Amino acid sequence: MSVPGGAAPWVVVGLGNPGPQYAGNRHNVGHMVLDELAHRTGASFRGFRGKAQVADARLGTLPGGAPGPRVLLVRTTSYMNVSGGPVASVLAMQGGAPDRLVVVHDELDIPFGQVRLKSGGGEGGHNGLRSITSAVGTRDYLRVRVGIDRPPGRQDPADYVLGDFSGAQRKELPWLLDSAADAVEMIVLQGLEAAQRRFHSPDAAS
Repeated sequence: MSVPGGAAPWVVVGLGNPGPQYAGNRHNVGHMVLDELAHRTGASFRGFRGKAQVADARLGTLPGGAPGPRVLLVRTTSYMNVSGGPVASVLAMQGGAPDRLVVVHDELDIPFGQVRLKSGGGEGGHNGLRSITSAVGTRDYLRVRVGIDRPPGRQDPADYVLGDFSGAQRKELPWLLDSAADAVEMIVLQGLEAAQRRFHSPDAAS
């Protein structure tokens, strides 16, 4: 899987918790987006050191019809709060730098249905991001933030993120996953600023 010569591949990570009991949780939306990207590219996941599943893919199409950049799609299979170890391991094995690392994760402070993109910044209490920052030694990696909204009333945010999407949200979820996958693809093909212009515009999502 190493890349002798040439540029290191992009590493696109989807955060979540392992096991079927967590599969539909809001906290696992990163896994769901990675599944969508694997489906688009026809890539298959395989185990990586017992803590992640990795799929090797080409994402998108370059002008002229050539296949897009090589990406490693990484679904963490460790618990959220220890995501950093396997992510750092994949990145180091590829000789990649954090500026080619894209992390897809749930975001309480963004309304459901919206996708927001940034590089660096704080973790906002997100244990998966905190673990990755600690393991890779920097906050300067790219984030695709998938809005899941704040919990209603006085519900504990920890309980909320570990709950499944509501019935109404599940109807809209395929569209949201598709939008987040589009955002990853645009970052890789056109860069963060172009993707931000697209996904942060008033017409992008609501």
